[in-house]
Amino acid sequence: MKIADIKIGKVCIPLKKTFKTALRQVDFAEDIIIKVIADNGEIGFGNAPPTAVITGDSQDSIIAAIRDTIGPRVIGMEVDNLEQIMTAIDTSMLHNSSAKAAMDIAVYDLFGKLHDMPLYKLFGGYRNVITTDLTISVNAPEEMVRDALEAVAAGYTELKLKVGTDAALDIKRVQAIREAVGSDIKLRLDANQGWAPKEAVRAIRKFEALGLDIELIEQPVKAHDFNGLKYVTDRVATDIMADESAFGPYEVFQLLAMGACDLLNIKLMKAGGLHQAVKIAGMAETLNVPCMMGCMLESKVGISAAASLAAGKKIISRADLDAAVLLAEDPVVGGVSFAKNQLILPEAPGLGITDVLGWQEIRS
Repeated sequence: MKIADIKIGKVCIPLKKTFKTALRQVDFAEDIIIKVIADNGEIGFGNAPPTAVITGDSQDSIIAAIRDTIGPRVIGMEVDNLEQIMTAIDTSMLHNSSAKAAMDIAVYDLFGKLHDMPLYKLFGGYRNVITTDLTISVNAPEEMVRDALEAVAAGYTELKLKVGTDAALDIKRVQAIREAVGSDIKLRLDANQGWAPKEAVRAIRKFEALGLDIELIEQPVKAHDFNGLKYVTDRVATDIMADESAFGPYEVFQLLAMGACDLLNIKLMKAGGLHQAVKIAGMAETLNVPCMMGCMLESKVGISAAASLAAGKKIISRADLDAAVLLAEDPVVGGVSFAKNQLILPEAPGLGITDVLGWQEIRS
């Protein structure tokens, strides 16, 4: 089976509610979805959501990178030669991690289909069901309480609260939510780089003094501030997770060498795809650093790929794979299925995806 053609398209899916973080506000998920077509007609699906404030990748840059640089390098390659294809993708150009991830995911999908194996088994097959949290956007305390209670009523036992816009108000937000949902619900906080290091330490110590029982704090400081991240990690009892700082394998190696965080958030769009994400998981496992599998605002194509890796690897003990649940529509046929707060991996080969409804091809 050889790669014969690559088609680039997109879907635009409205969100159920406006998504708000310390970095951005979004009402629609715009996802570039590619089809890597083999010479026998088999299709591998991959995706790349443009998330410029995190990866630096825009819709236009993703399209151009795949069409003009990455795609031409893999045409004609044997799908079975996975390492050669991944080397071609990884060395095709600097940066452009989302475009690389789209191609990587599609090739892995084809590889799974070629060998009649679901991807979660290819990555280790540790489990076939994973539990995800649900993200609560940053808003006024009363609105966040309402959203949190709705999530709990829907069956979610783990909530990820977006904070980072105002440390004093963040304390009120979290305190109100903890009082509303009770002590049995796990609360994770994501500051999205919103605090300065000393500000973060003060806020986290306040959470601790109030007995709010926060499971972890994600990315309290700027992505480039590794020393600031370590400063926070060393001065609080609550576990600190690196997200935007933990971009790819090289950055993760630096973080782990410094002891700058307690946990890692792996995202395919940061890492450049599954091939690089496996390297991150391997480093984390060597040092016994637990990982979360995260996502961007993207379709079920990317969620199915991320869930496949999370299900395969024991070290990935947490999941923040709620993006498809936040969408008002699901155009993806096949892939993971949802049962309250659980993602169930398909037993069909590859990602288990057969079609993407409403996919609009982008022609050069």
